[in-house]
Amino acid sequence: MRFLLTLIRDQRGGPAAEFAMVLPIAIMFLLGIIDVGRLMWTWNMAEKATQMGVRYAAVTDYIVPGIANQSFVGLSGLTQGDVVPESAYGTTTCTKPSTAVTCTCTGICPWGASPTVAGGTPDPFTGIFNRMDAIFPALTPANIQILYKPSGIGFAGDPNGSDIAPLVTVQLTGVNFQPLLFQFFGASVTLPDFSATLTLEDGQGMVSN
Repeated sequence: MRFLLTLIRDQRGGPAAEFAMVLPIAIMFLLGIIDVGRLMWTWNMAEKATQMGVRYAAVTDYIVPGIANQSFVGLSGLTQGDVVPESAYGTTTCTKPSTAVTCTCTGICPWGASPTVAGGTPDPFTGIFNRMDAIFPALTPANIQILYKPSGIGFAGDPNGSDIAPLVTVQLTGVNFQPLLFQFFGASVTLPDFSATLTLEDGQGMVSN
């Protein structure tokens, strides 16, 4: 009986037991702090890559060559010198899900009889990807979407170049982030889409500042 009372009152090893209880929580807090830093780093890389990609897209060749060569004289009742309104053409979205670039047009698509242009010119898209990949190496071409949206800027029959100057948007989608704790389960978190928009400048060439 005396032995049991002594055993119950014995407090030796108490700190070790408390440490064992607190250690998992402390480790989770430490990993959480590290993951917040990793998340901010990944987030900043994704944003910067998107900004660099849209800058490249705004000053280099159109992904769909027909956009640059399209004359709007006679379309939607436009005559030489008329301002091309936003309603004169739709949004073209270009992706590269595999080896070929696919561009899909919603709304009016005057630069193609088909709303979908499969196998579009790959070089401009590759140039955009390479510029973004230099900032964020975890990307794949499938993560990138390039959109040409109506801007209301441009003149029908412009003799100095493209009739229109659409808004160019580069979107980064499907970017995954894997917290350290999730690595034990092979899980990850998909970040929100990132996007940046600029007005297209000349739409010619393959060099960007």
